[in-house]
Amino acid sequence: MAGVVLKMNQILEDLPFSERKVAKYVSENLNDMVGLSVEELAGRSGSSQAAVVRFCKKLGCKGYRDFSIQLVTELAVAQLANNERADYSDIRAGDNAGTVIRNVCHHNIQAIEDSISLVEPDLVELCAEKLFYAQRVDLYAIAASNLVAQDAQQKLMRINKRVTAYSDPHLQLSSASNLTSGDVAIALSWSGETREVLEAARLAKRNGSFLIAITRYGRVPLAEFADVHFGLSAPEMAIRSGAMSSRIAQMTMIDILFSCVVSRHYQETVPYLERTRQVVRAAK
Repeated sequence: MAGVVLKMNQILEDLPFSERKVAKYVSENLNDMVGLSVEELAGRSGSSQAAVVRFCKKLGCKGYRDFSIQLVTELAVAQLANNERADYSDIRAGDNAGTVIRNVCHHNIQAIEDSISLVEPDLVELCAEKLFYAQRVDLYAIAASNLVAQDAQQKLMRINKRVTAYSDPHLQLSSASNLTSGDVAIALSWSGETREVLEAARLAKRNGSFLIAITRYGRVPLAEFADVHFGLSAPEMAIRSGAMSSRIAQMTMIDILFSCVVSRHYQETVPYLERTRQVVRAAK
């Protein structure tokens, strides 16, 4: 289960104005939240009690009491986490190799750890079943996300799935127009707003395919019509060199889905994995 602070920070800018005021107050006054009543939070944030409750439910909490309990639990270790993160920074001019190594590895590790807390196991199992039984799997992505789509294609191909990753918008639309209810479409867009991917995903869903969206956590357009939305987290640096940590988060999600397919259908998939491994070894 993801922490409420992580979720709050990820969806902050997507919240309605009244709920955003609550979120901003909480974010800026974490140490003052212990023991605060819903009435007091509404007053201090300049919002309403109804907005506070809606805000809590947006974070997956049953209500304000549930939110308070989860927040207090997180605050017990928050100071340590903040101190650790303070040791790492964005890319800076003149950084030596040791500093670069620590910063890049920290951000990638943080992306994986945060994303793990956001992924629901039941949804992973559902998608694994859909992928295993799919007649066809098509992936839609562009730019850095297309690298993730290519990785997914390579993995699923190894277990004899009919899979294709499309980066060209016209080919994406052609693919989506021919999908059916027996197929799976995977749409990858970190922003969840990439126009070309949105159009292909919307068409794929309209034609009855099972749609999996992999994006950042929060309210994004791509999630609105996906059957399953995996919203991930990544502490992306200001200088986004190749969308570094977000790409790592997406690739980790692909690894999770692939590994779950193999684990749940071990006897059926392992022979294909072994066959492709031997062929590749012989070609070296």
